[in-house]
Amino acid sequence: MGKPHPPEPRRYRSIWISDVHVGTRGCKTEFLLDFLRHHEAENLYLVGDILDFWRLRRGTGAWHQGHNDVIQKLLRKARKGARVVYIPGNHDEAAVDYAGLQFGGVAVALEAVHVTVDGRRLLVTHGHRFDAVVQNARWLARLGSWAYDLALLLNGGLNAARRRLGYPYWSLSAYLKHKVKNAVEFIGDFRSVLAAEARHRGFDGVVCGHIHHPEISAEAGMLYLNCGDWIESCSALVEHQDGRLEIVYWTALQGDEPRHAEADAVAA
Repeated sequence: MGKPHPPEPRRYRSIWISDVHVGTRGCKTEFLLDFLRHHEAENLYLVGDILDFWRLRRGTGAWHQGHNDVIQKLLRKARKGARVVYIPGNHDEAAVDYAGLQFGGVAVALEAVHVTVDGRRLLVTHGHRFDAVVQNARWLARLGSWAYDLALLLNGGLNAARRRLGYPYWSLSAYLKHKVKNAVEFIGDFRSVLAAEARHRGFDGVVCGHIHHPEISAEAGMLYLNCGDWIESCSALVEHQDGRLEIVYWTALQGDEPRHAEADAVAA
């Protein structure tokens, strides 16, 4: 008997991923590669912080074959006909200088406008330009980045122990983000600011990343869509062929069935 055929990839109209942080030890390259193998889309948006120049420049980053494989896989998506748009974030802001150009079929843009199949206009932006901490106190943002790195380091040791005991992956950093009052308030403020920007510019909603917190919600009548990250949540935002929007949490490599969090995409 021959080997079973691999499952057909899920096909979407659009996929958004952000905050991969290629070049760091926390980047879940194996999860992202597995996701990209199992998902195809006509439109693929890279919503910032795909690379992490901050850590690479200060010598605290890491680069291995998995990081090369992620870059090659994304380029291969463009070569196979997907429309790939790369919107730089704060950790890969050096790419801003190349806005308006294409590399290997990947278009670089400061932001993008996406129109869903059912006609909703979405602003696509990383979101750091609306984060007062990043814009006005860069040293504080870098201090926060250091604390985040520490939490991710603790994640690694904790989950190594959990795997030996047969438990699935669990993110300490994500848990703290939901429990620390200032972090919860920041997430709410960030959501409000992005929704207000989209409303001011006449959009129906906004797609962003930056804060590593996947979410689909309605904020004062505007659709707020955060595609999450590939450090903690291993999540992506997808648009089905009928225009339905969904967050996919990809945990296939943990031995679990892939988890999906569907949410109504109609702003209240």
